[in-house]
Amino acid sequence: MIKTALVWFKTDLRIEDNETLVKAIAQSEKVIPVYCFDEAHFETSVYGFKKTGSFRAQFLLESLEDLDAKLRTLGSGLRIVMGKPEVEIPKLVQEYKAQKVFAKREVAFEEKQTEKKVQTELFKLRCELDTYSTSTLYHAEDLPFSIKNIPDVFTNFRKKTEKDAEIRPPFTAPKQINSPEIPAIELPTLEDLGVSKTTIDSRAVLAFKGGESEAIQRLQHYFYNTQSLSTYKETRNGMVGADYSSKFSPWLAMGCISARYIYAEVKKYEMQFGANDSTYWLVFELLWRDFFRFMFKKYQTKFFLYEGIKLKKGNSKSLNEKLLSQWVNGTTASDFINANMLELQQTGFMSNRGRQNVASYFCNELNMDWRLGAAYFEEQLIDYDVCSNWGNWAYLAGVGNDPRGHRYFNIEKQATDYDKNKAFRKLWLTE
Repeated sequence: MIKTALVWFKTDLRIEDNETLVKAIAQSEKVIPVYCFDEAHFETSVYGFKKTGSFRAQFLLESLEDLDAKLRTLGSGLRIVMGKPEVEIPKLVQEYKAQKVFAKREVAFEEKQTEKKVQTELFKLRCELDTYSTSTLYHAEDLPFSIKNIPDVFTNFRKKTEKDAEIRPPFTAPKQINSPEIPAIELPTLEDLGVSKTTIDSRAVLAFKGGESEAIQRLQHYFYNTQSLSTYKETRNGMVGADYSSKFSPWLAMGCISARYIYAEVKKYEMQFGANDSTYWLVFELLWRDFFRFMFKKYQTKFFLYEGIKLKKGNSKSLNEKLLSQWVNGTTASDFINANMLELQQTGFMSNRGRQNVASYFCNELNMDWRLGAAYFEEQLIDYDVCSNWGNWAYLAGVGNDPRGHRYFNIEKQATDYDKNKAFRKLWLTE
């Protein structure tokens, strides 16, 4: 048993099914929950877009407020610091004389670099960094293959994983946390983070609000209040309204809810209302999320290269400022693309169907470096997740995991198939 430990929260802002928190409580007499606003997350990337735009920044602030409130009911609270984690976390270790820092394990390149830097600084203070894999549905250790041998084709990965691996049960939320007195939470403003405030357009599919409480409320609504889960497979390609899909992605991305918690609820739901293709399909989509995360473990930096993991030429490497601006601002030659891009710009969200179309349009019709599109999504998306975003963009650019190589969407056909009465276009293109 160690005397004092820090729990460094990152994109795991929850109490339910949080192994990092559970293990810290079990192994330490006192626990100090911490969140560090990493200044690197608010910089402008090499592509000219901010790494975090206003929608996600606002969602993050709401999530932290909710986490702090939940921790306080358990006798703790959340310490907030700002700066570089490799500077701020060791400072707190010294302040509290902590022997260990518990944190979520990272897989993407920049996040791994930060983790290593923190570990190096903690080592100088004779403090350990313990990390836990808390983001996926299947635990990496339970996969029927080593990371380097994971199939690059999703279907092969899915079939073998479903057949030979088990999903672990979620961890129960702690009943109490023994912490020293933690001062009242003081969150930075959007201005402090260098982000301008924007309000979500009233046409948004959902008024997304951050936090575990909101995530669980959304699950209750989608599963039990409306039983929308039973028709998910038929409606998931929708584009207008709150319930054509689960909309769990922003909370999953911020870790306000875990994939395993959702899975356990799907199983409960199936006991009550019956299992069908739709209840399975939600789990299938969670598996896609796992797949990209494991691909990042396997390929590391390659998903950020122009050639992707295929190491072959994709679309053009060019940058045409005018075309980029038309795409971003929804003034291209395609009304379907424009409606989707306006929705993204004004709400931070876009349907899965929309994302595939605007990415295909960017890569194929505009023929620009796909990474510019991925970087713009990184700034705008309220549900940005590094692995899913860059993995999906590489896939559509033909340099990722798509077994068919170059995937091309016929935008007009897609518009007719998925917005045949133009309800979506009318919503976003009518002033």
